[in-house]
Amino acid sequence: MHDKKIIRLKENCWRYVNADRAALLVDGENYFGTLHNAISQAQYAVYILAWDIDSRLELLRGKQKSDLPAELGNLINTLLDKRPDLNVYILNWDWAMLYTLEREWLPLFRPGWKKQDRLHYQLDGECPFGGSQHQKVVVVDDKLAFCGGIDPGKHRWDTSEHAPEDHRRIDPDKEAYPPFHDMQMMVDGEAAKNLAELARDRWFKATGEQLPEIKQDGKDIWPDDIEPDFHKVNIAIARTLPEFKGQAEITEVETLYLDAIAAAKNLIYIENQYFTSWKVAEVLAQRLTEDKGLQVVIVCPKMTGGWLEQHTMDVLRSRVSRKLFEADKYGQLRVCYPHYEDLGEAYISLHSKLLIVDDVFLRVGSANLSNRSMGLDSECDLAIEAENEEQTHAIKAFRQRLLCEHLGLRSDELEDLLSEHGSLITLIDARENASRTLRSLDCEIDEDIDGLTPTADYIDPERPVDSVQMSRKLVPIDEPKSPKKQIIIAALVLLAVIAMTALWKWTPLNELLTPENMKQWISALNDNPFTPVIVITVFAIAGLIAIPLTLLVVTVAISFGAWPGSIYALAGSLLSATLAYILGHWLGRTSVSEMAGSKLNRLSKRLANHGVMAIITVRIIPVAPFTLINLVAGASHIKFRDFILGTLIGMLPGILAITVFANSLLRVVQQPEPIEIAVFVVVVFFIGALLYGVKKWLNRISTDT
Repeated sequence: MHDKKIIRLKENCWRYVNADRAALLVDGENYFGTLHNAISQAQYAVYILAWDIDSRLELLRGKQKSDLPAELGNLINTLLDKRPDLNVYILNWDWAMLYTLEREWLPLFRPGWKKQDRLHYQLDGECPFGGSQHQKVVVVDDKLAFCGGIDPGKHRWDTSEHAPEDHRRIDPDKEAYPPFHDMQMMVDGEAAKNLAELARDRWFKATGEQLPEIKQDGKDIWPDDIEPDFHKVNIAIARTLPEFKGQAEITEVETLYLDAIAAAKNLIYIENQYFTSWKVAEVLAQRLTEDKGLQVVIVCPKMTGGWLEQHTMDVLRSRVSRKLFEADKYGQLRVCYPHYEDLGEAYISLHSKLLIVDDVFLRVGSANLSNRSMGLDSECDLAIEAENEEQTHAIKAFRQRLLCEHLGLRSDELEDLLSEHGSLITLIDARENASRTLRSLDCEIDEDIDGLTPTADYIDPERPVDSVQMSRKLVPIDEPKSPKKQIIIAALVLLAVIAMTALWKWTPLNELLTPENMKQWISALNDNPFTPVIVITVFAIAGLIAIPLTLLVVTVAISFGAWPGSIYALAGSLLSATLAYILGHWLGRTSVSEMAGSKLNRLSKRLANHGVMAIITVRIIPVAPFTLINLVAGASHIKFRDFILGTLIGMLPGILAITVFANSLLRVVQQPEPIEIAVFVVVVFFIGALLYGVKKWLNRISTDT
């Protein structure tokens, strides 16, 4: 036990309440099987808070059997048919378009989620710009609750063996996915009631509907096959909630992390999907500098997610890890990843969010060690601080159980090896080359990729940022140094707006630019033999003077149709890029430096050395506007061939998607007939397949390089 309590009510946690029992469920097989059991016993209310949920998820697989359906959606529908008093409330994050291909397609229109009056499914977007609803909580009848890192999504099921070719590890589309490691805590008693209160509060904020508390009937629904790890234990509930619509900022998750790390004496053991939090890194670095007796073991995935995450979050992980390696004066830090030789090129996707300190403090939850989990996304963690030897032994046993999984050892083998080597770090070092082990992760990233990646303020913001501020982050141009100059520019812009308004109001211009006239002009332009030259030239010039590219693409798509519009847009984009490239080359580095600012100048150095992939990267990741990238590319003297090829590959999928989609949508709006609707559906699927193919290709490129 520590001299000073880590958990402090109202300082680093929302509630500190008792649970009669608590159990730790490691990996999807254990969690989903137990979740199926718990939901099967529901009589009154099931609350599900999720970042991602899929009605087609098979909760039971292999030898796991039940008289009720194994599929989540069918299970819920069957129970609602049988139990007239049961209601199911699902809050799923109203996700960003970035994740569309990874989600269940149109979940609100699937029969599994729409069949029952007492099935309440709500997409929850009640969070700030750029934030997400990241809590992963399930509560059954206010009696039993689950909280941790596992969503009931399609790529979460796995066994603790993480076998190379487990035929059960497939998604609802019957496609295999890599091994997946995570965990969830199950609690009952007052802890479950408080998590139910949290769920009802979320529901009220999302829908305006106040749900009643559930009356207790005295029936025990704790699954018979789950042996509790803890009895009569106090549970802390810590949250992250951003400032939003009158909700004050809540940073209990961050405070509890910092307090626990500061209190550590012997060992900090961390498992986390991400490690990008600069505050946590600073405190860890300080502890490594001060205390030569403190060991820190951080277990992360070898790489996070797909191509985009590897070029963003992995880069930020590399940056904060350098601080720790530099602070590790006594060699007491190990950053590792689970290595399993039998997997070949694949690797275990570690998704857990776990912290154990000195075997007296344990926390499991949804919060990553990322900046956004500390202040931008909604999070919920559960924590236990040992109050007796029995609880200390339970925390230690859980840590050992995880180490056995990662190191491929039995519990008795692990005990013998720890006794032989004297410390966990020494044991990890000794097993560096074992076929299943924790292998050192240096977190190093290619210098070119690092240089192309924006700062954490954009990728992993710590606090909500409004859209205007975010746009300024995307265009990091240095401010003019002269306030007088700023005033003059603002005045000129204002005068220009007033002049345009006057022209529109008091001249024949407002009669000239009518929809009917514009339609006639476009029709006449279509009859002109020089139409392609005119449109492409106007497009290129408009792009050169920084008119938004997406607006230009949509305009030509609606005006000229999908396929001529696609050709015009692509040709116009390439011509505009070429003109800006030539201009940047002519202006030279000095002039472009003054225009672009110091941050964008670092981009110039990377572009000059990295060729086609650099251009593809900056076309896909919006580190700066289209025209600025073209100017910087010209000034950096990147080869023109690489510049054009990278621009073509990077922009073609997006232009095709925008033009075809915009044109098809317009036709449906104008002629809502069955044939047009069917064509629109086909177009949507085509675009989805195209984007999926691009994503697969980029993932393969990332793996190869």
